[in-house]
Amino acid sequence: MANDAIVSFLNSSCWCDLYESALFETDRSKLPERIADAEKAIVARARELFSMTTGYIEEVQAIEHALYALRTLQTCLELKAAG
Repeated sequence: MANDAIVSFLNSSCWCDLYESALFETDRSKLPERIADAEKAIVARARELFSMTTGYIEEVQAIEHALYALRTLQTCLELKAAG
């Protein structure tokens, strides 16, 4: 595996791990931080993918879905806090 491919794989697994940590966090006090950490990693990865030319369409789609899910989770958390 070439160095660029290794870095790409590690970066993709990093955002995935943080995303899963946010989705499965059961402690509401930790959830906002988990969501923020996952969003930062996802946005950073999206920026990396933007500069790449081919082969990453599935990951781009996964990023779009993950961001949507995190924003939905954040909205639910805010509604629970308000109500």
